Amino acid sequence: MQIDGSTEIYGIIGNPVAHSLSPGMHNSAFEALGLNKVYVPFPAADAGSALDACRALNVRGLSVTIPHKEAVLAHLNSIDPVAEKIGAVNTLVFDEQKNIHGLNTDWIGANKALTDKIDLKGKRILLLGAGGSARAIGFGLMEAGAQVILASRTQSRLETLANILRCDSLPLAEIDSVQADVLVNATAVGMKLLGDVSLVPSACLANFQVVMDIVYSPLETKLLREAKAAGCEVINGLSMLLYQGVAQFEAWTGEDAPVEVMRTALMNMIKE
Repeated sequence: MQIDGSTEIYGIIGNPVAHSLSPGMHNSAFEALGLNKVYVPFPAADAGSALDACRALNVRGLSVTIPHKEAVLAHLNSIDPVAEKIGAVNTLVFDEQKNIHGLNTDWIGANKALTDKIDLKGKRILLLGAGGSARAIGFGLMEAGAQVILASRTQSRLETLANILRCDSLPLAEIDSVQADVLVNATAVGMKLLGDVSLVPSACLANFQVVMDIVYSPLETKLLREAKAAGCEVINGLSMLLYQGVAQFEAWTGEDAPVEVMRTALMNMIKE
């Protein structure tokens, strides 16, 4: 990759961002297509100040991560309708006049990962979690015509999100009574740092055809390991991470993303 005076700048804003896999994924894609673009991490404590700086530096696109996915909304010139429903964005596109358009590709990534295995229209989906990821995935599933059933450990957050999504809900302790086509874990439970744990009793996994976990470290969580043993099709968190990045790349460049190049870059980084 050669950087010169005409190199277009893309990046990610958040706090922290040192752990992000997005620079490796997007720079591999730029290089594969011979695009004179570079993607860099921008640690940012304040969303508004970060966007002012990016305008001044003629940045052309950004990924947005914690804690700025909602804070950037006040600084946008336009927003995608689904992102507006979700109330958060993870992707920003800057035009020639430095107007900023906001998108949310998290739901696109989740839907694409699932549709690799199953048609979502009319399917029953048990969605675990009531945070930002669950909200984005929930709206995306409903956009695809799925029926969402929400479950969470925190009753107040569960009721709030169920009211927003206008979907059925139940306490996490009662999920063994649910039969659905798909189960999605949209919580952090299963991450390597939190230990080899799962929210789902292994005995009830046979109630689902497909099980997806948004956690990608480790690639095979306890949930996925037990789901595979129960005969389920499984989807790890790498797929959602990949496909949300693919949607970002295509929004920024107008080019078809080199999906396998991006997948390989992510796999190599996760192995390291």
